[in-house]
Amino acid sequence: MAASPVRPAPVAAVAAPPLLVFPRIAAGHLRRDQDLTVTELRAVLDLAHAVKAKPQDYRHALAGQYLALMFEKPSLRTRLTFELAIQQLGGGSVSQVGPIGEREPVKDIARNLERWVNGIIARTFLQETVDGLAEWSDVPVVNALSDLYHPCQILADLQTVEERFGRIKGIKVAFIGDGNNVAHSLMLAGPRLGMHFALGHPVGYEPDDAVVAEAKKLAAPGAKIKITTDPEEAVHGADAVYTDVWASMGQEHEAFERIKHFEPYRVDEALVAKAKPKAVFMHCLPAKRGQETTDAVMESKQSIVFQEAENRLHAQKALLLMLLAGQGAQRK
Repeated sequence: MAASPVRPAPVAAVAAPPLLVFPRIAAGHLRRDQDLTVTELRAVLDLAHAVKAKPQDYRHALAGQYLALMFEKPSLRTRLTFELAIQQLGGGSVSQVGPIGEREPVKDIARNLERWVNGIIARTFLQETVDGLAEWSDVPVVNALSDLYHPCQILADLQTVEERFGRIKGIKVAFIGDGNNVAHSLMLAGPRLGMHFALGHPVGYEPDDAVVAEAKKLAAPGAKIKITTDPEEAVHGADAVYTDVWASMGQEHEAFERIKHFEPYRVDEALVAKAKPKAVFMHCLPAKRGQETTDAVMESKQSIVFQEAENRLHAQKALLLMLLAGQGAQRK
């Protein structure tokens, strides 16, 4: 009897790569901190921790997606971390540096960009420029800094606070200096997750009244927001002492005048010592050492400024995933 033919073993079906599914940001944009609901804010931070822990799991999540970076202001951290985030997620980017809306209306720029790219990241002098891009664009617009808000910085800050203390709820962050865009975003985002916030500012450099009112309205039960002109009062009991430059980009002509008002608000070792014994020092950078803070504080063991800078990359990855890949991206 002839031997039975040897038949090849059946080939096992190859399963499709699993999908990476992310929560969606309902507003479709991040124009300001309030565009994230509390649930979405928590989801961005959770995803930022996950992306930082296992970046390789997300390296193809934005494959085939391209973003436009529109920057009116110079940038180191914001521009490079966004470019790296997009590339490390498998996407691509193009960039333009210069005024937005000078050669042609913002609404025309937005309707050109939406036909070429999947998202727009804008660093602008005026909040109305970000709002205009979002109003006229069908693709997500991200505020990478405006005169009123700096939401991407604060996502990284909250991630850093949570890494350092294991929680956000009940942690007190004291911001010393100008009631500026960073102060606005800190008080709008942190207290919604139960963080206490205090601002110590010079007379005449208070935060926007409408922003303060909204922050207090949105704050979680028990979260405290305090605005004072006394820096020592602001840092009392603080877990983190935060500061920023005295004159931001576009305010250089005010620098000499501002120094006279801000010198009592310099974050030096003596002021940090009035916070909790294990309080950390935070700064959004760039820092002018010798003005808003000292070299000793910047280089102290309490300083976590470069951890904040690192987390810009991870927090912005999480934000982009929730804005652009919310319907699912294949894991490869």
